[in-house]
Amino acid sequence: MVLIIPWIACRCTPWAVTLALAACVASAGAPAERPCRIEIVERGSGWPVPLVELRTTHQLRLVSDNAGVIAVDQPDLLGRETWFTVAGHGYGVPADGFGQRGVRLVPRRGETLRVEVERAIVARRLGRLTGAGLFAEEERSGSPPRGAADGVFGCDSVVVARHRGRLHWAWGDTTVPRYPLGVFQTSGATTPLAPLAAAEPPLMLRYEPFADGAGRPRGICPMPGKGPTWIGGMVSLPAAGGDERLVASYVKIEPPLEAIEAGLCIWDDAAAEFRPHRVVWTKSPAAPRPPPLPDGHAVRWRDDDGRERVLFGNPFPTLECAATVEAWGDPAAWVTREPQRDVAARDGAIVRPHRGSIAWSGYRRRWITVFTERFGKPSPFGEVWYAEAPAPTGPWGGAVKVLSHDNYSFYNPRIDVELADPDGPVVLFEGTYSTMFAASPPPTPRHDYNQILYRLDLDDPRLAGPAGD
Repeated sequence: MVLIIPWIACRCTPWAVTLALAACVASAGAPAERPCRIEIVERGSGWPVPLVELRTTHQLRLVSDNAGVIAVDQPDLLGRETWFTVAGHGYGVPADGFGQRGVRLVPRRGETLRVEVERAIVARRLGRLTGAGLFAEEERSGSPPRGAADGVFGCDSVVVARHRGRLHWAWGDTTVPRYPLGVFQTSGATTPLAPLAAAEPPLMLRYEPFADGAGRPRGICPMPGKGPTWIGGMVSLPAAGGDERLVASYVKIEPPLEAIEAGLCIWDDAAAEFRPHRVVWTKSPAAPRPPPLPDGHAVRWRDDDGRERVLFGNPFPTLECAATVEAWGDPAAWVTREPQRDVAARDGAIVRPHRGSIAWSGYRRRWITVFTERFGKPSPFGEVWYAEAPAPTGPWGGAVKVLSHDNYSFYNPRIDVELADPDGPVVLFEGTYSTMFAASPPPTPRHDYNQILYRLDLDDPRLAGPAGD
């Protein structure tokens, strides 16, 4: 290539010309210097598939980002025919004659390659909701950045509530870049009420986190005492004067993940944090375990008498009360329920739920649930099921497995009713993708200990009539 730079008849210094020449050379040579871009897409739909791993024969692990992209610039791979084993927790390629599941590619700088994967699970993976580098591979391959980082590398188990025209999100322990020990007093953020443009990949939900004076994520539930603070049952309820209050239950934790105190807290809008309301239980020899609390996930419901109630459960209701701040704050007004212990699968198997949530589906005209199986296979806490019931209290039945993991956990799934039309055929749910409780798998870079969003299409034949309609 010959670069012709006209001499500008002005006071243009040789240094300025040098800079212009360097810019032209960099621009002209940029495509050749870019990494090879590998796009992972679902066969049939062409949708990008995040969290698919390509692994070389010398154990180099490359993982697709929310755009389904992997950028390859490793010198030992470029220009060489390379075998990549494909592993994607429900997405993959057919096995060859030796049982190997993978593809042969020749990565070259500036080129784009495409790998089609088949989906074996019912749920469709839309992408990662939290953590850093949502589109890191796409950006490395030359695409412009899609958004700024919020200072969070990973976070545990979510609760969500509508409150005063915003969605409030709260997570458990949170990993940050600056030190292995991060935020342990519950981190949080808000979004608009409709934060997703579409229930399709590539996925990016833009949170507005609660931050400290340095712009770093901070705790929003600084309850007195040592140890982490976790919250649950977050919901916005009317008080006697008509004012809406954001409320939640909390537990204080000590190693090894044992609750030592439980209580109720109320959001202070001015301080943007939860403040203590009342202590309900303190661990003692006489009371070694906490009593039933308005914990888990909150669901609004009208009973047979037309009274507005709020149910708390994880996944099935264990407590209910009138949908007011006063009833929520008075243990004497709580009604406890014994949740259904087991759920029958459509094939006759018995499934024992661990954690999850419920929601009303206007499309199915039934209550639906998504939950993780307790000690499931192949992953003890990575197998996710869908079931239905005529009432929020059950009976639940006809369960269908919709998501499976290969030695990885996906715990505390929640149906994100706020992100999709409750009367439509699409259900979105998220959960925590983590090595915890699995058999020591290598952590997936960037994805481990983060929230992953999935989509269920209720018109899928595999979900047709799972409760025996």
